[in-house]
Amino acid sequence: MRAQLQSAVAHVATALREPEEFAKHWERGTVAYSPWVWAALLSTAIFGTTTYGMTMGLLGGDVLQKACICTFAAGMAWTVALPALYILNSLGGSRLSFSSTVLAALVTVSWGGLAMVASIPLNWFFLTAVPHPHFAVALNLLIFAGVGVAMADVFRRIMRRLEPDRETFPAWWLLLLTVIGSELFYHLNLFQFSVL
Repeated sequence: MRAQLQSAVAHVATALREPEEFAKHWERGTVAYSPWVWAALLSTAIFGTTTYGMTMGLLGGDVLQKACICTFAAGMAWTVALPALYILNSLGGSRLSFSSTVLAALVTVSWGGLAMVASIPLNWFFLTAVPHPHFAVALNLLIFAGVGVAMADVFRRIMRRLEPDRETFPAWWLLLLTVIGSELFYHLNLFQFSVL
Protein backbone atom coordinates (compact mmCIF):
# COMPACT_ATOMS: atom_id res chain seq x y z
CA MET A 1 0.00 0.00 0.00
CA ARG A 2 2.85 2.36 0.78
CA ALA A 3 4.43 1.73 -2.63
CA GLN A 4 1.10 2.36 -4.35
CA LEU A 5 0.65 5.60 -2.45
CA GLN A 6 4.16 6.77 -3.36
CA SER A 7 3.52 5.86 -6.99
CA ALA A 8 0.24 7.80 -6.94
CA VAL A 9 1.95 10.88 -5.50
CA ALA A 10 4.68 10.62 -8.16
CA HIS A 11 2.05 10.39 -10.90
CA VAL A 12 0.21 13.43 -9.52
CA ALA A 13 3.48 15.37 -9.55
CA THR A 14 3.90 14.40 -13.20
CA ALA A 15 0.29 15.35 -13.97
CA LEU A 16 0.81 18.79 -12.44
CA ARG A 17 4.16 19.35 -14.18
CA GLU A 18 3.24 17.95 -17.59
CA PRO A 19 -0.56 17.62 -17.77
CA GLU A 20 -0.62 17.17 -21.55
CA GLU A 21 1.81 14.26 -21.55
CA PHE A 22 0.14 12.67 -18.54
CA ALA A 23 -3.23 12.60 -20.30
CA LYS A 24 -1.70 11.58 -23.65
CA HIS A 25 -0.05 8.48 -22.13
CA TRP A 26 -3.45 7.36 -20.83
CA GLU A 27 -5.19 8.02 -24.15
CA ARG A 28 -2.57 6.06 -26.09
CA GLY A 29 -2.73 3.18 -23.63
CA THR A 30 0.98 3.32 -22.79
CA VAL A 31 0.17 3.75 -19.10
CA ALA A 32 -2.69 2.36 -17.02
CA TYR A 33 -3.12 4.57 -13.97
CA SER A 34 -4.24 2.75 -10.85
CA PRO A 35 -7.27 3.84 -8.82
CA TRP A 36 -4.76 5.31 -6.35
CA VAL A 37 -3.62 7.81 -8.99
CA TRP A 38 -7.19 8.87 -9.74
CA ALA A 39 -7.88 9.20 -6.00
CA ALA A 40 -4.70 11.23 -5.50
CA LEU A 41 -5.70 13.65 -8.28
CA LEU A 42 -9.12 14.06 -6.71
CA SER A 43 -7.54 14.51 -3.26
CA THR A 44 -5.35 17.31 -4.61
CA ALA A 45 -8.43 19.18 -5.82
CA ILE A 46 -10.26 18.60 -2.53
CA PHE A 47 -7.23 19.66 -0.48
CA GLY A 48 -6.85 22.86 -2.50
CA THR A 49 -10.46 23.96 -2.23
CA THR A 50 -10.69 23.03 1.45
CA THR A 51 -7.56 24.86 2.55
CA TYR A 52 -8.37 27.92 0.46
CA GLY A 53 -11.93 27.91 1.81
CA MET A 54 -10.47 27.99 5.32
CA THR A 55 -8.75 31.30 4.55
CA MET A 56 -12.07 32.69 3.32
CA GLY A 57 -13.44 32.21 6.83
CA LEU A 58 -10.74 34.25 8.53
CA LEU A 59 -12.79 37.44 8.79
CA GLY A 60 -15.92 35.98 10.33
CA GLY A 61 -14.37 33.17 12.33
CA ASP A 62 -16.27 30.52 10.35
CA VAL A 63 -13.19 28.78 8.99
CA LEU A 64 -14.59 25.23 8.89
CA GLN A 65 -17.92 26.33 7.46
CA LYS A 66 -16.29 28.22 4.58
CA ALA A 67 -13.93 25.28 3.94
CA CYS A 68 -16.87 22.88 3.66
CA ILE A 69 -18.92 25.25 1.49
CA CYS A 70 -16.03 25.92 -0.89
CA THR A 71 -15.23 22.23 -1.29
CA PHE A 72 -18.86 21.15 -1.63
CA ALA A 73 -19.76 23.85 -4.16
CA ALA A 74 -16.66 23.29 -6.31
CA GLY A 75 -17.13 19.51 -6.20
CA MET A 76 -20.80 19.75 -7.14
CA ALA A 77 -20.04 22.12 -10.02
CA TRP A 78 -17.38 19.76 -11.38
CA THR A 79 -19.60 16.70 -10.94
CA VAL A 80 -22.68 18.26 -12.56
CA ALA A 81 -20.74 19.66 -15.54
CA LEU A 82 -18.74 16.48 -16.27
CA PRO A 83 -21.42 14.45 -18.11
CA ALA A 84 -22.17 17.48 -20.30
CA LEU A 85 -18.50 17.65 -21.24
CA TYR A 86 -18.46 14.09 -22.55
CA ILE A 87 -21.87 14.11 -24.21
CA LEU A 88 -21.64 17.47 -25.96
CA ASN A 89 -17.99 16.95 -26.84
CA SER A 90 -18.89 13.63 -28.49
CA LEU A 91 -21.75 15.26 -30.38
CA GLY A 92 -19.26 17.87 -31.57
CA GLY A 93 -17.07 15.21 -33.20
CA SER A 94 -14.70 14.26 -30.40
CA ARG A 95 -13.35 10.70 -30.44
CA LEU A 96 -12.09 10.75 -26.87
CA SER A 97 -13.12 7.92 -24.60
CA PHE A 98 -15.08 8.67 -21.44
CA SER A 99 -12.08 7.81 -19.25
CA SER A 100 -9.79 10.18 -21.20
CA THR A 101 -12.36 12.95 -20.93
CA VAL A 102 -12.71 12.39 -17.19
CA LEU A 103 -8.93 12.30 -16.79
CA ALA A 104 -8.53 15.60 -18.66
CA ALA A 105 -11.14 17.20 -16.41
CA LEU A 106 -9.65 15.64 -13.28
CA VAL A 107 -6.13 16.83 -14.09
CA THR A 108 -7.54 20.30 -14.74
CA VAL A 109 -9.39 20.51 -11.43
CA SER A 110 -6.39 19.02 -9.62
CA TRP A 111 -4.24 21.73 -11.13
CA GLY A 112 -6.87 24.25 -10.03
CA GLY A 113 -6.66 22.88 -6.49
CA LEU A 114 -2.91 23.43 -6.53
CA ALA A 115 -3.45 26.99 -7.79
CA MET A 116 -5.84 27.55 -4.88
CA VAL A 117 -3.17 26.39 -2.44
CA ALA A 118 -0.68 28.78 -4.07
CA SER A 119 -3.20 31.62 -3.56
CA ILE A 120 -3.56 31.05 0.18
CA PRO A 121 -0.70 33.37 1.27
CA LEU A 122 -2.06 36.14 -0.95
CA ASN A 123 -5.59 35.83 0.44
CA TRP A 124 -4.37 35.47 4.01
CA PHE A 125 -2.07 38.50 3.82
CA PHE A 126 -4.61 40.86 2.26
CA LEU A 127 -7.52 39.75 4.44
CA THR A 128 -5.36 40.35 7.52
CA ALA A 129 -4.09 43.71 6.23
CA VAL A 130 -7.48 45.00 5.02
CA PRO A 131 -10.23 43.26 7.06
CA HIS A 132 -13.17 44.77 5.20
CA PRO A 133 -16.01 42.63 3.76
CA HIS A 134 -16.21 44.46 0.41
CA PHE A 135 -12.47 44.17 -0.07
CA ALA A 136 -12.64 40.46 0.83
CA VAL A 137 -15.29 39.85 -1.85
CA ALA A 138 -13.27 41.70 -4.51
CA LEU A 139 -10.04 39.94 -3.54
CA ASN A 140 -11.59 36.47 -3.58
CA LEU A 141 -13.37 37.09 -6.88
CA LEU A 142 -10.06 38.21 -8.36
CA ILE A 143 -8.28 35.09 -7.06
CA PHE A 144 -11.07 32.80 -8.33
CA ALA A 145 -10.86 34.50 -11.73
CA GLY A 146 -7.09 34.00 -11.83
CA VAL A 147 -7.43 30.33 -10.91
CA GLY A 148 -10.14 29.97 -13.55
CA VAL A 149 -7.88 31.43 -16.23
CA ALA A 150 -5.08 29.06 -15.20
CA MET A 151 -7.48 26.08 -15.31
CA ALA A 152 -8.75 27.16 -18.74
CA ASP A 153 -5.18 27.23 -20.04
CA VAL A 154 -4.38 23.78 -18.65
CA PHE A 155 -7.62 22.30 -20.00
CA ARG A 156 -7.04 23.86 -23.42
CA ARG A 157 -3.50 22.47 -23.60
CA ILE A 158 -4.63 18.98 -22.58
CA MET A 159 -7.51 18.86 -25.06
CA ARG A 160 -5.34 20.18 -27.89
CA ARG A 161 -2.74 17.53 -27.12
CA LEU A 162 -5.32 14.74 -26.99
CA GLU A 163 -7.03 15.84 -30.19
CA PRO A 164 -4.60 17.90 -32.27
CA ASP A 165 -6.79 17.63 -35.39
CA ARG A 166 -9.70 19.50 -33.82
CA GLU A 167 -9.59 23.24 -34.32
CA THR A 168 -11.44 24.14 -31.15
CA PHE A 169 -11.55 22.84 -27.61
CA PRO A 170 -14.69 22.70 -25.44
CA ALA A 171 -14.34 26.12 -23.81
CA TRP A 172 -18.10 26.06 -23.18
CA TRP A 173 -17.44 23.42 -20.50
CA LEU A 174 -15.37 25.89 -18.52
CA LEU A 175 -18.12 28.47 -18.92
CA LEU A 176 -20.71 25.95 -17.71
CA LEU A 177 -18.46 25.07 -14.78
CA THR A 178 -18.10 28.77 -13.92
CA VAL A 179 -21.84 29.42 -14.06
CA ILE A 180 -22.75 26.39 -11.93
CA GLY A 181 -19.96 27.12 -9.43
CA SER A 182 -20.93 30.79 -9.18
CA GLU A 183 -24.57 29.91 -8.54
CA LEU A 184 -23.61 27.46 -5.81
CA PHE A 185 -21.14 29.88 -4.22
CA TYR A 186 -23.82 32.59 -4.24
CA HIS A 187 -26.65 30.47 -2.84
CA LEU A 188 -24.42 28.93 -0.18
CA ASN A 189 -23.21 32.41 0.89
CA LEU A 190 -19.53 31.68 0.32
CA PHE A 191 -18.82 35.31 -0.56
CA GLN A 192 -20.59 36.82 2.44
CA PHE A 193 -17.95 38.09 4.83
CA SER A 194 -18.33 39.63 8.26
CA VAL A 195 -15.72 41.12 10.53
CA LEU A 196 -15.29 39.68 14.02
